[in-house]
Order: sequence, then structure tokens, then C-alpha cells
Amino acid sequence: MRVAALTVVMVVFGTLSLPAEQEVRVLATNKTSTMEKEMNAAADAGYRFASVMGGETAFGGSEVVVVMTRTSDKARLQYRLLATEKTSTMQKELQDAGDAGFEYRGQTVFKSTFGGKEVAVILERDTSVEPAKYEYHVLATSRTSTMQKELGGAAAAGYEFVGMTVGKTAIGGDEVVCILRRRK
Repeated sequence: MRVAALTVVMVVFGTLSLPAEQEVRVLATNKTSTMEKEMNAAADAGYRFASVMGGETAFGGSEVVVVMTRTSDKARLQYRLLATEKTSTMQKELQDAGDAGFEYRGQTVFKSTFGGKEVAVILERDTSVEPAKYEYHVLATSRTSTMQKELGGAAAAGYEFVGMTVGKTAIGGDEVVCILRRRK
């Protein structure tokens, strides 16, 4: 009986898969160009984007902080970080990135080195596979009722909602900034 019980325990534990150990890397800077370089260096070391937030840190001042994780995933990733105060500029830069096969991963608002407030968007592409191409659409308004109408219209046109920030931007003041996409 003891041998049978031990065999059952060994079979059960032998077939259970434990979660892969995850390594974490925290990146923080007040320059978006530096963050993009650091993210791509981390990606070369096997890390993948997990989260982003902009704000005041205790010792760094106004920074964008990114957390990247590494598991056994073997994807070959490349990152692009876009940051701008103008919706029209973000729309153009997002579309250029979408045409190059980059996919939206996250966004935040933070105070730039030059004192303005910028929306920062992180995009990712896996260079080991043929990337999907997306058409991006940026919506920005200070009124939530207007955003409701604009999101409804974009959804009817085949766009899917992928992210949002709420914050003060240099151009529009307090705004809701939404990013949407649809496959080309």
C-alpha cells in the first residue's frame, strides 16, 4: 500500500509543471531616447516589456519607469518608444511604427526633460516572425462624453481599443488619450 501511494505521489508531482522562474529588470530614466536604448539592450538579453508608468520617483525626479521580465521565451524582440505632446505627431509616429510591424504594448504620461508633459507609447515587434501590420488611430479629448462618441465611431469602423492615459498634456490640458488599432 505504501509503495502504491508513493508511486501515485511521484506520478502526480512528476506531471505537474511548476511556473518558470522569472527574472525582472527595472529601467528608469527621464529621457525617452535613453529608455528606448535600454529596452532594446534588455531585449537583446532576453527580456520582454511588462509594464510602464511615468511620474515622480524619490531619487530620479520625473521619470518613465519600465519593468521588463525574462522567462524561457525565445522571441527576438525590438522596441520603439514614442513620446510627444501633440496628438497629430503621435498619430503619424504610431502609423509609421505600425507600418514597420510594431504592436502597441503600453502608454503613460510623464514630464519631459524640457518641462512639457508628454504621452509616451511603447511598441514591440518580434523580429523572428512576419509581423502583423496595423493601422493606428489616436483620439484625444477633455470631455469623456465626446470620447464615448468617438470610441463608438472608431469601433464601428473596425478599430479595437488598446490603451488609454488620462493626464495633463502641454497642448490640450487635462485630456483622455486613447489609442486604437485595426489590422491592415
